[in-house]
Amino acid sequence: MKTLARLSVRRRWYVLIAWIVLFLGINIASQSLGSAFANTFSLPGTNSTHAYALLAKVKGLGGDADQIVFHTTTGTVEARQATIDQMLAKVAELPKVASVTSPFCASSGFCLGATQVSKDRTIAYAVVHFTKQSFALTKSQIKAVEVVGESIRSKTLDVQFGGNAFGQLDAPSGSPGEILGLIATAIVLFLAFGSLLAMLLPLGVALFALGVALAATTLLSHGITIAQFAPILGSLIGLGVGIDYALFIVTRSRQGLKRGLSVEESVVTAIDTSGRAVLFAGSTVCIALLGMLALRLSFLNGVAISATLTVAITMLASLTLLPALLGFQKHRVLSRRERRLLAANGPEPIVVEGGWWRWAQFVARHPRMLSVGALALIAIISIPLFSLHLGSSDQGLNPPSTTTRQSYDLLAKGFGPGFNGPLTIVGAIKSPADLSAMQRLDRSLQGKPNVDAVQPLFPVAGGTVGIISVIPKTSPQDVATSQLITALRDKYIPAATATTHTAIYVGGITAIFDDFATVLSSKIPLFVGVIVLLGCLLLMVAFRSVLIPVVAAVMNLFAAAASFGLVVAVFQWGWGSSLISAGVGPVESFLPIIMIAILFGLSMDYQVFLVSRMHEEWLNTNDNEEAIVRGQANTGRVITAAALIMISVFFSFAFGGERIIAEFGIGLGGAVMMDAFILRTILVPALMHTIGKANWWMPRWLDRVVPRVAVEATSDEAAVGANA
Repeated sequence: MKTLARLSVRRRWYVLIAWIVLFLGINIASQSLGSAFANTFSLPGTNSTHAYALLAKVKGLGGDADQIVFHTTTGTVEARQATIDQMLAKVAELPKVASVTSPFCASSGFCLGATQVSKDRTIAYAVVHFTKQSFALTKSQIKAVEVVGESIRSKTLDVQFGGNAFGQLDAPSGSPGEILGLIATAIVLFLAFGSLLAMLLPLGVALFALGVALAATTLLSHGITIAQFAPILGSLIGLGVGIDYALFIVTRSRQGLKRGLSVEESVVTAIDTSGRAVLFAGSTVCIALLGMLALRLSFLNGVAISATLTVAITMLASLTLLPALLGFQKHRVLSRRERRLLAANGPEPIVVEGGWWRWAQFVARHPRMLSVGALALIAIISIPLFSLHLGSSDQGLNPPSTTTRQSYDLLAKGFGPGFNGPLTIVGAIKSPADLSAMQRLDRSLQGKPNVDAVQPLFPVAGGTVGIISVIPKTSPQDVATSQLITALRDKYIPAATATTHTAIYVGGITAIFDDFATVLSSKIPLFVGVIVLLGCLLLMVAFRSVLIPVVAAVMNLFAAAASFGLVVAVFQWGWGSSLISAGVGPVESFLPIIMIAILFGLSMDYQVFLVSRMHEEWLNTNDNEEAIVRGQANTGRVITAAALIMISVFFSFAFGGERIIAEFGIGLGGAVMMDAFILRTILVPALMHTIGKANWWMPRWLDRVVPRVAVEATSDEAAVGANA
């Protein structure tokens, strides 16, 4: 680390030029090639996948099916039939459009529904069958359909667009609240440093590294499948960890200057102490994110790789670009007052004093009382977790101004709430017995609980595939709809096929997302176990202890439980959801796994920075109480400043208009708040005081086996280096 730091300072022009060339080159390449992000995933072996495979055999049903919705305020939609059909004929001729089903299709060809006109005759819809799934369509191809459809819009005829393809046009490209988060971050940094240049360094390095990372992610999207929300998620993670890592290093470098070190030595000491912790913490974040690859879900693979790439680039910038910039800034990273005091009084040792020293001593005097109080608070915040309902928020939770939300509301008004998530029962018809079984199933579903309507059996593909459309009474994201899917698969279909064993499956987008949630839920325990075990092993290597890793693992679980409790309260129960324009519905099924991976890494960050300082003092004093007090007092200010920055960044993303990112923002921001201000400030040091010297115990045989990795400063560095 020392060699890297000296090279970055002494060759700072080369380092700066190399990063600028990398930034320009990768951004030019990404702009020229464009992006290929896609929300696609595969669920091999699931019921809905088998249904989709049968549907794919039918020409015109293998691609995405979206709706153009019509609403007339005067008269009936039939009175506008000539205008609507003329427009739909133009849509049918557009590239990537396989076919169009008119609302007035009683005698004009392919029509799965009994009617596409509401009972009051004021709302109707046409179905646009694209040749490809939505993720394989470009925005220009989708926009072309929208432009033609809008051409007939008037004061008395409203035209709106719904479905996955049109949803891509409504998706926000960024997070407007991000600017507010950056402003709050700048304020926190300025208050922490008292210097404009010192404030700009962490912020500038993080933004610069993020620019490289986002361009790299865009290029990577051409090689692997990456979800459309991945760039915004990458921005959220990259800004949070990037500013934090730079903050720790700049803080240590500034303190070295105030202790009388030269510019180069202050930077070298900062990289060799705080930089080691940054490298260790950043590596754990990357390992945790890459742990999602073990789940073997294509949807998560791209998110894991892109997020890991973002963290790795921000970490590399903190360890190379930041030291070079510190070399350029020299003593200007200190405030004018600090420079005057240094010139007038000379270097002085930094004495731990003030509020954090008094708080650390208070924790040392009342460890049991504070432990109980902190645990009770975490338990209360975690209560909503027991109501967690995983699913997929549909377009009914989009902002009211979007066309997808307006079409959703019109369809729900005209045809019932379950119409936006029909269940498509698909069967393979290989014999007359199979046909009879499907007809029997069709009849038996009439009047079943939560079934609003059942369309007649519709044979396709030359009579080899049968389709039954079932409209639930409840919306796609309702728990009752999931229960209906289970009843169809486990009760109604087996009863109808008991003698024929006809292959019948329940498909449709609602069933697909329900299967997705089921598959992911089944993998969460394994993933949590792997993450916890990995965290224990890494901390055992870092701190030569058995109990510290166990305590940290339990703390990580507490932080995760509390953060999910907060997410459920806001997005599922609706507490304060109106403040961020987020509708009330299920929590995204993939959120727990991604959040657990990120939370594990972020919790490890604070654990490493806190306990590494305690471990350093333990090595120097061999006094457990003194080591914990000194470690907490020395790290309290910088950890809380770092936490405030992360909280500002994460919460700012909740106002971007995209519910998925808002869930991540609230969940991660809340987790950092509880982690930094409850767990690391109260519970961890209190428990370590209670445990005593056993904190640092490790059996001799295990000590010989575990490799040695120095995360904290050595005693001689601690004597001259600043505290971080």
